[in-house]
Amino acid sequence: MDDFPTPTAPALEADPAAAGEFVRYRSVQDDSGRWVGFPFRAGDIVISTCPKSGTTWMQMICALLVLRTPQLPVPLAQLSPWLDWLLEPREEVLARLAAQSHRRIIKTHTPLDGIPLDDQATYVVVARHPLDAAVSRHHQSDNLDRRRIRQLTGQPEPAESPAPTPPSREWLLAWIDRDGHPREQPNSLPGVMWHLSDAWARRGSRNVVLVHYDDLQSDLEGEMRRLAARLDIDVPEQEWPELVEAASFDRMRRRADVLAPDAVNVLIDRAAFFRRGRSGEGRRLLTPDEVERYHRRAARFAPPDLLDWLHRPFTT
Repeated sequence: MDDFPTPTAPALEADPAAAGEFVRYRSVQDDSGRWVGFPFRAGDIVISTCPKSGTTWMQMICALLVLRTPQLPVPLAQLSPWLDWLLEPREEVLARLAAQSHRRIIKTHTPLDGIPLDDQATYVVVARHPLDAAVSRHHQSDNLDRRRIRQLTGQPEPAESPAPTPPSREWLLAWIDRDGHPREQPNSLPGVMWHLSDAWARRGSRNVVLVHYDDLQSDLEGEMRRLAARLDIDVPEQEWPELVEAASFDRMRRRADVLAPDAVNVLIDRAAFFRRGRSGEGRRLLTPDEVERYHRRAARFAPPDLLDWLHRPFTT
């Protein structure tokens, strides 16, 4: 597979069917073409992440900053919908967003080159060590109701039962070596690195904010305060302790019934969605030589300064 250039601007081939000047990413479950014609408002917040990289965590943080209360008016997945997701009709998602009077928070797993970049909105990209995100996604695969997903997307039932999911280490090694074009396999290592490299190239933009998952773990309050400043949200000092506690991983896991991303009931166990939330698991599964193999692969798809920021040491 050819290596991809370091992004300095949208570089993948644009979909001629799209009305906007952005790349179209499509899979069985999502389609970034649903962003075409999206009516942005001043203050919109778009959260763009690779799966299992802190998406729900950042949605909750933004909801807490916007609403300034842990008591959400509706479940988080309804408050902050995934616009690209084909399991919900686009018209219903747009109507729900149109009815909101507060600043809106929209989720996407599409890289920034695949959605319209509007000056009225702020785009928050959360980066997690790709090995950790991959292991989390591997475990999440067993927590999905595949039959319901097929029903909602109109996919036929398979003729044969699917093969059992390989053990984590075996699956992770195969993931490291697997090639795939970012538009066709956005969750592959090349796809993840494209997503993050594109955001990294835009980090100097006024309305693009990069957040590292490990910083949320090590200094949640500091990162929430930094994000509030970037979003121009003024939180009274006395409110911070309650908001920070509500954004903690343990508190969110206890509220899985309303915070898990399960608007159409495709999770088998909502509490299991909040599995561990810690860093380092992917690296612990591999030998030093295998970790080095990952680093050599990653270096093919991302610039050195991004990799230095992304691959920071973790504490056990």
